[in-house]
Amino acid sequence: MKTYAKRILKNFDFPLFFAYLVLCLFGLVAIYSASMVWAVNKYDYEPDHFYVGQKRNLAIAIPAFLLASFFPYKNYKRKGLMALALIVMFMLLVLVHFIGFGGDVGAQSWINLPVGNIQPSEVAKLVIIVYFASVFAKKYEAGTIDNLNQAIVPPVIILALAVGSIMMETDIGASLIIIAAALSVLAASGIKIRTFLKMIGIVSVALIPVAIGLYFAWDSIMTASRKGRLLAYLNPFDYALGSGFQVSNGYIAIGTGGLKGLGLGNSIQKMGYLPEPHTDVIMAVISEEWGLFGAVIVIGGLGFIVMRALSIALRAKDPHARMLAAGMGSIIGIQTFVNLGGLTGLIPLTGVTLPFISYGGTSIILLSLALGILMNVSMFVKYENTNRKGSAL
Repeated sequence: MKTYAKRILKNFDFPLFFAYLVLCLFGLVAIYSASMVWAVNKYDYEPDHFYVGQKRNLAIAIPAFLLASFFPYKNYKRKGLMALALIVMFMLLVLVHFIGFGGDVGAQSWINLPVGNIQPSEVAKLVIIVYFASVFAKKYEAGTIDNLNQAIVPPVIILALAVGSIMMETDIGASLIIIAAALSVLAASGIKIRTFLKMIGIVSVALIPVAIGLYFAWDSIMTASRKGRLLAYLNPFDYALGSGFQVSNGYIAIGTGGLKGLGLGNSIQKMGYLPEPHTDVIMAVISEEWGLFGAVIVIGGLGFIVMRALSIALRAKDPHARMLAAGMGSIIGIQTFVNLGGLTGLIPLTGVTLPFISYGGTSIILLSLALGILMNVSMFVKYENTNRKGSAL
């Protein structure tokens, strides 16, 4: 045990940990500033309500990160552990349709448990990536990774069931993130391009029943709010007093901040012009108060983590390590794009959180676990490459 601990500390990826810690602490400050007025005026809470809540979230998230960092990633290939994770994931995805809440503000995505609210779609993001990496690593080792029936179809069925359930919530943003991240794991698995293209075809076919279900439930899914978001995406200022209210004021916040920003705590748009400013649109408040400097800290930190993940994946000799690193980096990178893309008008606003910055317990805890897994893979890759160089000498 002591030998393992020494190896861990010797190969600990301090730049990755530092980037994670800076983002979490910067997000904590941003949440305090962004939520003060909203907490009092909207909910009649204390000004620091969401700040205190995020501190509690971090009190769980950081130990979760460290725990995942010290837990050997090869254990994720164990059938018992993966079966348990899938069972818990599907139980939560089913329960949210019966006892979930949040439909009145967008998607019925949360379950109220004694320990707090949990968002099953966030659990699904991590479980699906770990499951895909485990399955395809085993198939790679067995030499059957290009066999469609043995290697491709079973995990695609799991993916389709999970995504179908999330779409019926209806959390389209999370669904797209999971599909894209799962495909990134497959792309890093070492399969042939022809097999990968067939896989995309199978995924498309597997999602046909989901599309049919969405078609028949279209009227209940495409609410006035969602239709408004699509219209606002095309020209938000034409709907500035309605469905484009949030996006339009996000633009104003970003433009007002300029290069230097108005100063910490001096945002105008958080005074009621940006609904729930501490959640998915928090980057608008950061840009307004911190200017380009704040935007660089956030985007630079998240970009560093994603590039670090891809670097780890490229250096990994173990296919399981490579797929886990690619998957964890993809979750963070794709979710960042979806969040910032919605805020800047590149894509419709979906309500996805900004990793490690936005307020949200399930999000930051699960993303911290994902980063902890990446940290463990990073340490293994560094240890493996160091030993190989030593042996060569």
